[in-house]
Amino acid sequence: MTTDKIKIDTGKPHSARMYDYYLGGKDNYEVDRTAAEQVIARFPAIKEGAQINRAFMHRAARWLTDQGIRQFLDIGTGIPSEPNLHQIVQQTAPDARIVYVDSDPIVLRHGEALLRSTPQGSTEFILADVRDAEKIIEQAKATLDFGKPVALSLVALLHFVSDEYNPTGIVAKLVDELPPGSCLVLSHVTGDFDPATWAEIVGIYRNGGTPAQVRSHAEVVRFFDGLTLVEPGIVPATDWRPESGGPATPNGQDPVPLYAGVGRKS
Repeated sequence: MTTDKIKIDTGKPHSARMYDYYLGGKDNYEVDRTAAEQVIARFPAIKEGAQINRAFMHRAARWLTDQGIRQFLDIGTGIPSEPNLHQIVQQTAPDARIVYVDSDPIVLRHGEALLRSTPQGSTEFILADVRDAEKIIEQAKATLDFGKPVALSLVALLHFVSDEYNPTGIVAKLVDELPPGSCLVLSHVTGDFDPATWAEIVGIYRNGGTPAQVRSHAEVVRFFDGLTLVEPGIVPATDWRPESGGPATPNGQDPVPLYAGVGRKS
């Protein structure tokens, strides 16, 4: 896909570029940094939370690969931050196929970093919004075989899709297209542990034009309706199959306000 005519809007903050800033990246603009610093002022652990989210994605990707899944549809990819999903899974399965999806043109501008697949496998990129599920599935079928299991990754994405866009319906539509044996991988910010702070943070994102919404544990569980949850279920991200040496919540502090889990389609 050519990037010649793609215009990047630097007039308002974008969630992907703010996330890049939390991770210490350089692919963000002053408007993103200003909004991100407002979030950091209210929740200084947001940078640690971003690292915890990445670590969950890495663990889940390795687990899925160990289960024999060789196809991944990653929606809400974000700006590349190594190791990327394909680098994780292709270490074990060089023939794995990965389709990345994001709505921010700056992510597409970094497509070369995403598209360095192994010779045996494949990586592609789709410029699309998660709310356009039909477009995503249609274009993903050019790379992925929907007759075989697919891992659908919605990591740190759905808290940027407010209820007015029917996120549970979007997820159900995407999952419905997946064959048996496929998995949904999801992480989602919650206000369960500090509602007042997260109400303020949601306001910062909404003022910047992002339809943010944090959700309770029960609301996150509903995204997995019809799926069999993989142990340990929907838990704070640090508690999903932790590995030694990974990021953890310091003793005496509330759990990281990020639920994570994996569900399997029977």
